[in-house]
Amino acid sequence: MKAVADAPDAYYIVAETGLDPETRALKDGETFAVFDVFGDIGNGAGQGLYHDGTRHLSRCQLRLTGHRPFLLGSATGAGGHVLTVHLTNPDVPGAAEHELLWPKNVMHVRRSSFLWDRTWFSRISVVNHGMAPLALSVDLSFDADFRDLFEVRGAHRPARGRVMPVRMTGDGLVFEYHGLDGVTRRTMVQIDPAPVAASGQCRVEVTVQPGQRRDVYLAVVCGDTAQSSPLDQRFHDALADATAATDRVRSRLAGVRTSSDLFDEWLERSRTDIAMMVTQTPHGPYPYAGIPWFSAMFGRDGIITALSVLWADPSLARGVLLSLAATQATRVDPASDAQPGKILHEARGGEMAALGEIPFAAYYGSVDATPLFVLLAGRYYHRTGDDETIRRLWPHIEAALAWIDRDGDVDGDGFVEYARATERGLQNQGWKDSHDAVFHADGMLAEGPVALCEVQGYVYAAKVHAAELAAVLGDERRAQSLRGEAERLRVAFEERFWCDDLGVYALALDGAKRPCRVVSSNAAQCLMSGIVSPDRARRVADCVMRDGMFSGWGVRTLREGEARYNPMAYHNGSIWPHDTALVALGLDRYGLKHDVVRIAEGLFAAAQQFELRRLPELFCGFGRHAGESPTRYPTACSPQAWAAASSLLIVQALLGLDIDGPRRRVTLRRPRLPSLLEWVRFTRLTVRDAELDLLCERRGEDVGSSVMRRSGDVSLITEQ
Repeated sequence: MKAVADAPDAYYIVAETGLDPETRALKDGETFAVFDVFGDIGNGAGQGLYHDGTRHLSRCQLRLTGHRPFLLGSATGAGGHVLTVHLTNPDVPGAAEHELLWPKNVMHVRRSSFLWDRTWFSRISVVNHGMAPLALSVDLSFDADFRDLFEVRGAHRPARGRVMPVRMTGDGLVFEYHGLDGVTRRTMVQIDPAPVAASGQCRVEVTVQPGQRRDVYLAVVCGDTAQSSPLDQRFHDALADATAATDRVRSRLAGVRTSSDLFDEWLERSRTDIAMMVTQTPHGPYPYAGIPWFSAMFGRDGIITALSVLWADPSLARGVLLSLAATQATRVDPASDAQPGKILHEARGGEMAALGEIPFAAYYGSVDATPLFVLLAGRYYHRTGDDETIRRLWPHIEAALAWIDRDGDVDGDGFVEYARATERGLQNQGWKDSHDAVFHADGMLAEGPVALCEVQGYVYAAKVHAAELAAVLGDERRAQSLRGEAERLRVAFEERFWCDDLGVYALALDGAKRPCRVVSSNAAQCLMSGIVSPDRARRVADCVMRDGMFSGWGVRTLREGEARYNPMAYHNGSIWPHDTALVALGLDRYGLKHDVVRIAEGLFAAAQQFELRRLPELFCGFGRHAGESPTRYPTACSPQAWAAASSLLIVQALLGLDIDGPRRRVTLRRPRLPSLLEWVRFTRLTVRDAELDLLCERRGEDVGSSVMRRSGDVSLITEQ
């Protein structure tokens, strides 16, 4: 073993100031924007209008006759795709002493923003609530630095392309950048009424009569597709299209309501954020990972998000599976950690990816995405009975299984390990991919190849599911072979990973097959795969739900007291909602419902403390104390797709909800509800061509269920 300095790795996200905790985010396809609460850009780290990995606008600030307005309120609407900001004017002194040009609060400014088709649309509406006409200027200042997202994250580049002088047009400005990759990137600003523009500054003079409203429209296009149609018409047409697209994504999710308005707000925020993060690809819908740093296709994140919402919307899993099958590696490429059959880790646009300054244009340095791909395929079939899609995917499933057995098991010991092919790849390639996330009890970092405990669980589940799929496709011989492989892995896993004195599985085996005897959430994630024996599942649960691991808000990634424990570390003591929810799913599998309820109560309580009821990517692992809120992590993405989906996974775990498409049945296994919920109602639960509305009600310590509406052939089974 060797010690590795605690210096961050090459892809560390620099946090000199941290993200403003009260930012507002919008996303459409490959375009996203991060604003401050005023609806401005440029007043905090990470803010900007981004497209395809590049920041196309680094500043847009609104002033009223040179003065910053007062903030009244700021929120995204019910659909999550429109940011509405309410502002008013400050007291503005006149020319004479004690004279007021405007007394405060005489004008109401409503700023409405959304994204559509590579364009940020905004309408600034000014209403005069005073008794006299208001003559004012709407002042907007702009800048575009065209920095690659990785530059914004903190990466240093020895050279950049050329930012050209700003050009004025009849209705705005044009920013232009000539990249080192030979691509010219433009940002076009259009304003109606036409402004007086000079050097990034635009001014629109307006007079607003008492009781009247004047509108100023803004369109910022990431590209050079300016249109000649009136801007107000484009605004309304684009808003209708954006609303319809959002409604289509939201409508695919089954409805769920509860007896608690606060719990419903958490669920509704989840639905809204999932809809925002979904990008339509040629192969179907795909949830991008998180804003701002990970708004791109990630294999692991997409799979776990799709798995989390599978009961509510199986179409997302289908889109993820087909997209990842289309990008599955077919050749060896050390620079991108690609090997035949391997599933994508991430795909990035932008200048640095195009030039190879980062390896992430299409990068495969993920040890778990490949078995998770097979696992998701199996659970998708169980949910839907869609054998046509499985037949289409089967060659890709077989290629993934071949990678697991060949390149995934570099030393042939039956366990799947990782080791990066070049120094530019990710050092750690599990979901905890920080450079210091895998270590021994004394804090020494593990040398590879590294076999993570939860990855063996994913491989076990992948082979069990692949056996089921092979049988469905009529290949019983292949099914039997896969069952045997899964069982041999299970036996070997119990023998090599179990640490009896710790009561959990080792975090990993290092390259010398020495166990990393560290208590981590990785061991608890093994439960959801089914690789764990029932008696050891209870011991893992007991360990995970003690104070050192369970903070009261959620499950820590690392036990308090371990050598590298730090509640403020990215992977070594923080709390990740998706991780905690996957632990709850595993606890449900083994019937440990008391612990599921504790986790549900903790995550729900945390969600109530975060702005907008939105659980971020992660938060700090400090213990829960009366009167205190969970502590934010300074560079966490928010929204983050798998964090948003965690609430739906919690609902599934609480009720033991299982939808069996081939058998056309819905099963509730040992359903339980926390004390804060009296009932949960589901609407539009689809089971193949049938549909079910279902009511689950507390009855003492138990939960009873009733079919409220049934359409088609589907049955309900409740197991207490």
